[in-house]
Amino acid sequence: MIDWERVLYLTHISRFLDDTEEQRLVPEKKVLYQFSARGHDVAQMILGQHLTHPHDGVGAYYRSRPLLLSLGLGVADAFAGPMGKSGGFSDGRDIGVVCNLPNDPGPVVLPMSGDVGSQYTPSAGWAQAITYHRDVLGESSYAGAIACVLGGEASVATNGFWSALTMATTLSLPMVFYIEDNGFGISVPSRLQTPGANIAANLASFKNLFIRDGDGTNPEETATLIGEVFAHTRAGKGPSLLRLTVPRLSGHSGQDTQAYKDPALLVKEQADDPLPKLARYLRGLPEPWAEKRVAQVVERARADAEQGLAEALARPEPDVGGVTRYRMSESDAGGHPLLQKRGGLAPAGITFPESSEAASPEGARINMLTAIRKALESELRSNPRVLLFGEDIGPKGGVHAATLGLQDTFGDKRVFDTSLSEEGIIGRAVGMALAGLLPVPEIQFRKYADPATEQLNNCGTMRWRTNNRWAAPIVVRMPGGYAPKCGDPWHSVCGEVLWAHATGWQVAIPSNAEDAVGLLRTAMRSNNPTIFFEHRALLDGTWARRPYPGDAFVVPFGKARTIASGDKLTVVTWGAMVERCEEAAKQSGYAVEILDLRTIAPWDKGAVLASVKKTRRCLIVHEDTLTAGFGAEVSATLAEDAFLSLDAPIQRLAIPDVPTPYNVALMNAILPQVEEIADRMVELIEF
Repeated sequence: MIDWERVLYLTHISRFLDDTEEQRLVPEKKVLYQFSARGHDVAQMILGQHLTHPHDGVGAYYRSRPLLLSLGLGVADAFAGPMGKSGGFSDGRDIGVVCNLPNDPGPVVLPMSGDVGSQYTPSAGWAQAITYHRDVLGESSYAGAIACVLGGEASVATNGFWSALTMATTLSLPMVFYIEDNGFGISVPSRLQTPGANIAANLASFKNLFIRDGDGTNPEETATLIGEVFAHTRAGKGPSLLRLTVPRLSGHSGQDTQAYKDPALLVKEQADDPLPKLARYLRGLPEPWAEKRVAQVVERARADAEQGLAEALARPEPDVGGVTRYRMSESDAGGHPLLQKRGGLAPAGITFPESSEAASPEGARINMLTAIRKALESELRSNPRVLLFGEDIGPKGGVHAATLGLQDTFGDKRVFDTSLSEEGIIGRAVGMALAGLLPVPEIQFRKYADPATEQLNNCGTMRWRTNNRWAAPIVVRMPGGYAPKCGDPWHSVCGEVLWAHATGWQVAIPSNAEDAVGLLRTAMRSNNPTIFFEHRALLDGTWARRPYPGDAFVVPFGKARTIASGDKLTVVTWGAMVERCEEAAKQSGYAVEILDLRTIAPWDKGAVLASVKKTRRCLIVHEDTLTAGFGAEVSATLAEDAFLSLDAPIQRLAIPDVPTPYNVALMNAILPQVEEIADRMVELIEF
């Protein structure tokens, strides 16, 4: 049953918010970026009445504030967010209508993003996590839970929408797609977003998708259609899609004058305002919805909204001294973790087996590929919340064979193939992590991560953007770098500096099998997201082979390994260049100190500075391109903090600013070679 009085009350709250922002707070410059939900509001309030399960998850976007009000967003927070005031869902860090609700129990609203379409794949991940909690972990409380994702008609043109749709339909996920079609993506009409301007009609032939289409300004029709799609999906019959036409009664944002709309269309949109239709509908109900009662509800809404506005205006500005906090997981002065409210294993109190920084070597030397597989197997066995997925990682075992046999051992609910969409792989992982699982997605090659850039960015910044309300600790395995026998501009990309520059990410780049095990296990037990870079030349490289260091072995992030000690020169390197630097040091004939950073985010500044202050010289060698590579960060730090200790210029040796060529001779011409590294060592030492 719909609580129509609550729908009316909250819609008037929402209208008061929109009106006050547009007419007062924007002109007064107290709200800098404003999005109105006027016209979308009544249908969203009805939608909120169907989100009742404690494990329901909602993916929303910047015009979804009415729904958040229906799910528990307070009026003061709703006002304070756009004003950038303290508290609320971001403490002034994010756009005011980019909201989140970490209700526990739910329903929850997943952390929203400012980019279009990025809400879909995390919502699909939440939906798949529901089935995992229910069917694999045996948590009966998840029965009947669903994921619901909201989007405008323009967003159905995005990669995220189609990837999520593929996931939902191929896996029969408990997921409702709720599409609000107001006819315009800012100024671009629907006919240029999807053929025929009706996504519901276009999807009629999709298998395993229950579709409904209707008028979102008609309260009775809206309630009926929402009820139908929710009943279908909650009953375990698969995903649903509902398209509702609604008017956008304001500009796209506060700065949008809508001059591109025909005046007749503007008049028609105002005539389609769902709020007067709601009032007329309520007066016609058999319940005592007399004019006086409607008026009382409206007056109560206005009074409560005024009070919420006053509370928001009285809030202090955010503490500027704390603006850099929560880029990563933090602890208090006593060492106790300041946990996020939602996301990852930590808030649920999940603990891991004991670990040790001391290796316990087992058996003969194994290659890095086998070491990674054994570490994954160990963590899968000890932690039922670990899932591995990506393209070709199931029966094939991965194009590099890192997951070979793991699906046979652990089943296709824990180790599984995905569709060919990196946006979908990472977005799904984010949604699963938000739902309390530990996803370890594989991006087949580093270059293939590019289509997932939005999801990777949003994952990394999530803790900071939500002021530690949410985090999504995932481990992204990402092979790359030149191959032993050839390169090319696509599969051989390193580009690790991108992730070092990205807020919120840890970046591990092991150079040998032992470190690969320790770093991977540390990443999988961390409360932060991690990029785990697996260099192709090292996966079966002879030099990189080491005995398996045991199932308890971990390597702390930000702690360099000293490969060779010396007092003549410090060499800072990582990944595939470590082996070359060690050989070059032998050829140089000098006592060269070689530091393998192992992680570049965080990186061991202390060890590098201490070594350089001892040797008074530094050479940085890496495979990424020279300009703005991570070596530039190391060099800048040394110039700033060790300038007076230097007896020679800091030098960098890296790939010139070109992609890695396919031809072997061309590839070798750009890669730092042992002889070249040795010559540079001698040059610096004899400077």
